[in-house]
Order: sequence, then C-alpha cells, then structure tokens
Amino acid sequence: MESSAGHVKDASVETNGQPRVSYKTSLGRSFLGQAETVLQSPKYQKTLQGHVDLIFTSPPFPLNRKKKYGNEQGDAYVNWLADFAPLFKKVLKPKGSIVLELGNAWEAGRPVMSTLALKALLAFLERGEFTLCQQFVWYNPARLPSPAQWVNVERIRVKDAYTHLWWMSTTDRPHADNRRVLTKYSESMERLLEKQSYNTGKRPSEHHIGKTSFLKKHAGAIPSNLITLANTQASSDYLNYCRAHEMQPHPARMPSGLAEFFIKFLTKPKRLVLDPFAGSNTTGAAAEKLGRRWLAIEANESYLEGSRGRFASFNGHKNGHKK
Repeated sequence: MESSAGHVKDASVETNGQPRVSYKTSLGRSFLGQAETVLQSPKYQKTLQGHVDLIFTSPPFPLNRKKKYGNEQGDAYVNWLADFAPLFKKVLKPKGSIVLELGNAWEAGRPVMSTLALKALLAFLERGEFTLCQQFVWYNPARLPSPAQWVNVERIRVKDAYTHLWWMSTTDRPHADNRRVLTKYSESMERLLEKQSYNTGKRPSEHHIGKTSFLKKHAGAIPSNLITLANTQASSDYLNYCRAHEMQPHPARMPSGLAEFFIKFLTKPKRLVLDPFAGSNTTGAAAEKLGRRWLAIEANESYLEGSRGRFASFNGHKNGHKK
C-alpha cells in the first residue's frame, strides 16, 4: 500500500506484540520494536547476521533523569549498553564499523560531569572486543546553554556544546575512505596551490615538511575529526509532516549531515546501514539519499510514524496522510 509520504510503503504485519516492519522504501525497512528483540529474532537473522556494513546510532544518553524517549540510569545504563556489544558484533561484516554518539551527562543536582558515558563506552568496547578506530567530536555552535542551572542561573560553568562519536570495529582496518568526505579548500590553501610554493623544512615541532607534501591538488581537503554542524532547522519535510499530522517531533534529533558524513566515509553505495535506536530515522533517510540500503529499529511507534515524513521529498512526492 503506497503512503503519500514520499515513496514509503506500509509493510505492517500483525505479530501479537512482536517486532514488525512498519514501512519500507526501495532501499530500506523500518522495524517497530525493541532493538535487542529484533537483533535476536530468528525471523530476521538471515537479513542481519554478518550483513551490516555500518551501525550508526545515537543510543539514549545516560541522563540522571528519565526522558520521554527512554533511557536507563546509573550503572544500569553501563550494563544495558554493553549488552548490545555482542549483538552488534554478530550482525557486522568482518570489515564493518560501529559509530556511537554518546552525549555528556551531569550528576543530579551537582555542577559535576558524570563519567557514565565513558564507563559505558569502555564496557561496550571490552564486551565486544572492539578496536577503537578514532574519536570524533560534533560541535553544535547553536546549542542552547546547558546545564541551565549552572550556566544561566549561577554562571559557574560554560555551555555544553558538543558530543562525542566513537568509531570502532572488530578489525584495525575496517573499510574507510576519506576521499569520499573531502571538504572545500580554504582560500589560503587555494593560493598555495596556485603559487606552488611553500616554506619547506623543519617546523618548530621538528616535523619536516617535504617540498611537495601539501602542493598536490586533490578533489578537496581532508576533514578533521571535529565536525561542526548547527542543529537549528525549523522547517523540513520531517517537521512539516509532523505538524500536518499533529505528531510530536523527536526531542533529540541529530542533523542529517552527521549521518551523511559517516555513511559516505565508511560505506560504499548499495551497502547496508543499520540504526538500532532510530528515533526519527535520520540515519535511514541519509542512507536513502546516498544510495545505501538501510534498516532502522525504533521502539516508539509515534516517532517511527513521524519519520515517514523524512522520505517525502524522494521521487518528488508530497507530504500527506498515510493511506
């Protein structure tokens, strides 16, 4: 049955409360259910086990208060996240990657940062016997000042404006190619490339820069592990769809550019991307846009229904009610 949200099709199957496919596109499927249940379901083993090229996800943060989108607290969070490590390992290809976004948490009622996110990361790495390939930082310059009590009221802290993304794998050399995520050269670099001259020799650090090290023009500059993306979008296919259908948007959305960066960097076209905590399915929409296959798992039916709106612009379709 064709839905008017883009080329999304209903694929609902009655399963007596068990995980089910909510909707699908030509490249992907969204599952309604708990991630651990879907990942362990014999019904989906053939689809998942050993077939995933990239798991890109943002699990609920280890906050010291409950949120609408669900989150464990304290040491329970550490154990909860670590339990996913063997499940992720089973579905991953030998050269596949996992990228986890883990945000910062603060101790309840105290101007002190929690170490739960770090404990959870270390437990996850150990349980899955993963290699930590690289650490990334997503800086959001438009993020509102928080924690409000310590930043706005007492003025004893500065605003917390970044989260970490941890890239890991079962191998030291997972598939990756930074030529797929090159950025535009700066004006100064363009001038150097045009002049074909550079102050070579030893730097103060005693690192020697060869004559042609930086003067070969490629398709762009190699990006750093600091990703700067604002998250202030007030209008989009997703938000418009939610408004039209009187749905509450997911409260902790990430910018699509974040998912696009890692999908391009760590996968080739037509490869499979999985998001086990899909929320509003930013990952699935980014994968669809980039020609990758995708699977999304989300336990909250309202968030999953709203995520249909992310696919409204594909194939030139308009937003509308589900048929």
